[in-house]
Amino acid sequence: MSQTVSVIVSAEDQARLAAIIADRSRPLKHILRAKIVLYSADRLTALEVSRRAEVSRPAVWRWQRHYAEGGVERLLREGSRKPGRQAVPLVTVAKIVAMTCSEPPGEVTHWTGRAMAKASGLSLRTIQRIWEAHDLQPHRLRTFKRSKDPAFAEKVEDIVGLYMHPPAHALVPSIDEKSQIQALDRTQPGLPLKPGKCGTMTHDYKRHGTTTLFAAFNVLDGVVIGRCMQKHTHQEFIRFLNTVEREVPAGKSIHAVLDNYATHKHPKVRDWLARHPRWVFHFTPTSGSWLNAVENFFSVLTRRRIRRGVFKSVIDLQAAINRYLAEHNQDPKPFVWTKPAKEILAKIERRPVPSV
Repeated sequence: MSQTVSVIVSAEDQARLAAIIADRSRPLKHILRAKIVLYSADRLTALEVSRRAEVSRPAVWRWQRHYAEGGVERLLREGSRKPGRQAVPLVTVAKIVAMTCSEPPGEVTHWTGRAMAKASGLSLRTIQRIWEAHDLQPHRLRTFKRSKDPAFAEKVEDIVGLYMHPPAHALVPSIDEKSQIQALDRTQPGLPLKPGKCGTMTHDYKRHGTTTLFAAFNVLDGVVIGRCMQKHTHQEFIRFLNTVEREVPAGKSIHAVLDNYATHKHPKVRDWLARHPRWVFHFTPTSGSWLNAVENFFSVLTRRRIRRGVFKSVIDLQAAINRYLAEHNQDPKPFVWTKPAKEILAKIERRPVPSV
């Protein structure tokens, strides 16, 4: 809405409007409308009229138009508008929700707010309010992969059981390696964070080599045993297992959770396992690395220390990782798994059956 008329008030109407303003028995809404028209007759801007009458500019424009259409009688006859916005009919809301949950026309992949507003004839803000009320977010997409492991249920129950009910006098480490961590150096210095401006970093970089972090996350107390190595073959994995073996007190059994990486099942690793009877390997299902608790630690490490880091060499990168491990172990938090295996399996069963 904007100003569409020029208010011209006759001498007779001016006198009548002034009398309305002076009449204490008049309804307040009549006095307010008379003031708006008289202020407008003095060629004041809509902003100045709204300031003097203490109303909004749309209200000024509305009563200017009503006076131009029907004179003083229209000001006195017009009823008060209901406060707030006119509610969108429930049928229209249901239609918007149904359209959002269906495929958009053409070859576009998902609905946008403006596309829905154009298709429905409603405003963008109205569409946004309907989506917010029904928790619809067509711009977001979550990915998933359904495991084809024939022993999926058994492995889930085994690992979740370890997390929620660990054996007595046992250690439950979640073991994995984060390979190919790059030591990246930016081509130019970035700018720091400032009020109103985010920090900056060049999109290009210089590579100075890679390292692999082997980590064992103790789900019982949150302590992480980590070691950086150049490769991630079975030889490095056995050396890391020896490191964990030395760290764990004698007399405790070790139930390690690992994924299905070939290195973890190498014949020499199996021979090492046979020579260390207190070790038991529990493998996650195929495409089920989300069950490995150490993946959460790797995610936090990447976000907080590696992704925005600037490293001049692999040695700098390894030193930064080792410092982060030391800081983490000063105040570790135990890993708490809350979802029982029964609920996980029930949720997975709700997924659509794969077509291939």
